[in-house]
Amino acid sequence: MSAIEQINLNDFEANFSSSTVTELSSVALGGRIVAVSDEFFAEAFHLLLVEPAPSLKGQFGPNGALYSGWETRRHNPDHDWCIIQLGTTGSISGFDVDTSNFNGNEAPAVSVHALYDADLKDPTPDDPRWREILPRSNLGPNSRHLFKVTPTPCYNYVILRMYPDGGIARFRVYGKVLPVHPPPDHLFDLAHVFAGGRVLRVSDQHFGVGANLILPGRGVNMGDGWETKRSRTKGHNDWVVIQLGVPGELTEVELDTHHFLGNFPESCEIYALSTPDGDNWSDSLADHSKWTMILPRTKLGPHRQHFFELENVVNKTYTHVKVIIFPDGGLKRIRIMGRRVDQPIASTSQITPSPAIPTPSLTPMSDPQSQIFVIPVVPLTAEEFAPFGQVIQAYRRNHPTRAAIKVTPANGGTAEKFHKQSLLVSTYPPEAGASTGISVYRCEPLTDISDGITVLRTLERHPYTNQAFIPMGAGSSGGLEDPANAYLVVVAHNGSNDKPDMKTLRAFVATTSQGISYNAGIWHQPMTVLGKPLDLACIESQIGDGSQMDCEILDLDLTTTYILKFSQ
Repeated sequence: MSAIEQINLNDFEANFSSSTVTELSSVALGGRIVAVSDEFFAEAFHLLLVEPAPSLKGQFGPNGALYSGWETRRHNPDHDWCIIQLGTTGSISGFDVDTSNFNGNEAPAVSVHALYDADLKDPTPDDPRWREILPRSNLGPNSRHLFKVTPTPCYNYVILRMYPDGGIARFRVYGKVLPVHPPPDHLFDLAHVFAGGRVLRVSDQHFGVGANLILPGRGVNMGDGWETKRSRTKGHNDWVVIQLGVPGELTEVELDTHHFLGNFPESCEIYALSTPDGDNWSDSLADHSKWTMILPRTKLGPHRQHFFELENVVNKTYTHVKVIIFPDGGLKRIRIMGRRVDQPIASTSQITPSPAIPTPSLTPMSDPQSQIFVIPVVPLTAEEFAPFGQVIQAYRRNHPTRAAIKVTPANGGTAEKFHKQSLLVSTYPPEAGASTGISVYRCEPLTDISDGITVLRTLERHPYTNQAFIPMGAGSSGGLEDPANAYLVVVAHNGSNDKPDMKTLRAFVATTSQGISYNAGIWHQPMTVLGKPLDLACIESQIGDGSQMDCEILDLDLTTTYILKFSQ
């Protein structure tokens, strides 16, 4: 194949199937417009939208006819440009330049250049590091133009240039993700797209594509999940096969039916497979005996996150997971939690940074021997936080956690009481003179955060008491979607050396409708608020003399850096 090859639209699946490549530029992965030369008629953000460009024929705005795309003024003497940050770093293998609905005002030609910036510092159009990926190529009106290129080194920015001006409806960059894996023994989502996971095959994707299952976040509506058509055959089921980003020892699974209210699956089963060659799995698809059941058939519910511990996973390494749903329906996300086992999968071992492009350094370190570990920050749930303490909150009537809590009517039927979600615990010796009370912490927001990344510097513990924090403010959806109403929770168990066991380190983001209670002796980051100042009530026992019996504070060793990374 030549360095550049234009592909017929009929051959799209053969070349750009989600089972082989990922749309690196998608807003679903965090792709964004950095800068643009002009967008007089239509704004450039349309280029990265997931949905196909609709026709807006006959609709007009203050500047003229409306288009779902990027359209600039006429009569540019040279060219217009648009700089895009990819949703994740990856090796580029092709482009889809779509001029749908632009007829007579389409861009006549385009070129694409790319660069890599380890610090995610937005480049300018004249940056000398730009490297040509797609030379100037002609376009036509109202059509999709597919270009396949020889896989490149890894990049995280592209610049789309159109000659001389005009309109483009959508622009998609395809390639393979540069996987990001935490150290061994750290728990993470092995199926996540950023970890190199791939949806290889699905039985049906009539309403929503299978590749959505491993995207970041929980999505925005029913359309960005996987949904099959209604079945009319008794005993029917649908299924999806996911290749993990790296072979791993599995521990638990999250199945999310967010937004699926009347069309969620009735139940599911999950199987796992281990194959030395990551690409040699298809022969096992028809041979059910090669798969190991790791979750027996289990009921599912609407619009909720389901967390299940897995069976047949102790001391076993798996490379693929097959999720079967009965009889049909929709799932929003699948998270396969586990720990990596260092043996390469063929399809991902080839994706490494170019020697000329260094691996990102997330934080500057003076000591060249320093180690850096990345800890993902995930939404706080009672199930995930249970090894460290309790989550204190109210739950909707259909929420699965509600079943484990005593709930009774209160206030003459105008309220519900969620009983004793956390009990007060104190093991101080009587002579210490400790007492239990309620204090208030007025917390200023975290400022040491950039591009969703901050550094863990301090942990503390309370050896003789548990400690609860209750936000004093209006509840909200909060979380990663609303960082102005959220706080950070970082926890670890105590190790055999009476110091934090950093292998157990976990990080969560809590909303202001959630309180937390740390178990006695659990190491945790001091209360850290995101976005805006927040008052929190603190319930604890203490002596109050500032001694280590009340609170032991530990500044972390600077030779090892723990990066807390929020999902994009």
